[in-house]
Amino acid sequence: MIELAQVALNAGDRPLLEDLDARFEPGEFVAVLGRNGAGKTTLLRAVAGLHPLARGEIRIDGSSVAVLMPAERALCVALVASDDVLFEALRVRDVVAIGRFPHHRWWQWHERPDDEAAVGRALEAVGIGSFAQRFFATLSSGERQRVWIALGLAQDTPVLLLDEPTSHLDVRVAHDILKLLRAQANEGKAVVCALHDLNEAAAYADRIALLGEGRLLAADSPEVVFGGDLVERAYGIVMERVRLPDGSLRLFTRNGAGGRVADANDQNC
Repeated sequence: MIELAQVALNAGDRPLLEDLDARFEPGEFVAVLGRNGAGKTTLLRAVAGLHPLARGEIRIDGSSVAVLMPAERALCVALVASDDVLFEALRVRDVVAIGRFPHHRWWQWHERPDDEAAVGRALEAVGIGSFAQRFFATLSSGERQRVWIALGLAQDTPVLLLDEPTSHLDVRVAHDILKLLRAQANEGKAVVCALHDLNEAAAYADRIALLGEGRLLAADSPEVVFGGDLVERAYGIVMERVRLPDGSLRLFTRNGAGGRVADANDQNC
């Protein structure tokens, strides 16, 4: 369980988010939405213990993130975010195997059978088992994104945080990854995922954590969050809602003449 109690976050000297109170439960897929600069990435980093709090407390299973040692946090939380700088010369399998480091003492450098199995499962789960011996530098941006997700899966933590995991992915692969994350939540993990695509969030998330106006505007079901004016407040753009035959909502933006122009996700919200 992740608990945020009166959390405030700054970006440098500038207040970014204030008075965040929320609970994210095991077995739940929460999508974090908000316009660029709203604080999605900063919030994920704070939950992972990588961004200091200006005020308040974040707890994981009752333990304050601020007092956990880095090795302890790494056994509780996996943060999936793109950072290619250090890994260009490594093979794909070696990058994913980094996720197993928290399961070893600092003096234990050799892989165990459970490490090998975990890395293999993670590679297959994201559909890149055949890439294991390729150098990371040879991959496309979308393929690299899947490597990062595999690293997070191999870390095998009860909390999985992901920063825009579908960026750079084509439509089919993006939905495959979201189905995989949905399955991770169904198996009991707390999955918290920053997304740009509102309709992906509506299709896969149990709840939407919507950031805007320097705070958490809502943390509720897609039906509730998308049913009122909260999305317009968060993004500053008028949305049209369409009810599909299966009962789900789909959001579209509109142009100045009142015509529908695109899925909401095509506006780089």
